[in-house]
Amino acid sequence: MKSINEAHVAQPGLAVVEVAAADDQTAFAIQEALAGRWATASADRTTRAPGEPGVRLRCYLDVRQNLNS
Repeated sequence: MKSINEAHVAQPGLAVVEVAAADDQTAFAIQEALAGRWATASADRTTRAPGEPGVRLRCYLDVRQNLNS
């Protein structure tokens, strides 16, 4: 994965979440759970690193915006 951009964590409440999971379905389920609670810039695909198990997914959260108020 690319390096985390400073702008994505420039203020309190902004976060980058990297998920490692066995498969795409699990990774996207975790992303969906996060997106149900906070404003999320979602990923549309996972990545695989040669020689490493499972898949990776990165999404960006703004935890200042609670969607379940």
